[in-house]
Amino acid sequence: MSDGRRFASALEVRGERDDAGRLTLFAPQPGLWRHAPPEGALIRPGAVVGELEVLGVLHVLRAPQDAFGVVGGLPGGRRLGRRPVDARTALMTLDPEGVSGTEAAKVAARAADGATGPVFRTPLGGRFYARPSPDADPFVQPGDALKGGETVALIEVMKTFNRVQYAGEPATVKAVAPRDGDDVEAGDVLLELE
Repeated sequence: MSDGRRFASALEVRGERDDAGRLTLFAPQPGLWRHAPPEGALIRPGAVVGELEVLGVLHVLRAPQDAFGVVGGLPGGRRLGRRPVDARTALMTLDPEGVSGTEAAKVAARAADGATGPVFRTPLGGRFYARPSPDADPFVQPGDALKGGETVALIEVMKTFNRVQYAGEPATVKAVAPRDGDDVEAGDVLLELE
């Protein structure tokens, strides 16, 4: 089922960490959950962890900013096409111990990316473009004031250009982290804010 919009809205799932460091992700609201990632899939901050259908409208579910690990189990046993969930249904558990050394090193490097203070991270990976066309001004520059709903970049994925919109509180751009044309992964810092 599709709601006819070109870009589905995104909802961030909630997470709770246990004493062993595993993170359990919970549905953000009632609906029908589908397209769960397979067991063993690596989940990073901002990664898509399925879709939630609420009253016929699809919402992309994204992992929270502290998410990192492999899907260690999907509660409820066998996955169904659409699984009814409420606001406290556990969707999956992420195990950081199941991540290989190279992936763990990449995440550690990303955590030490030099950003001090609030940041805006990309919700998807691809090629970063800071401007709508080569001869146009950048969407945002250091010193610009940001407000919710403002386009801050384009991310190209397989020849499709996706608008990345800021959805936080009003802030000022301190720095734009990637250069125009750089490849970025989901969860990478796009903007440093103040």
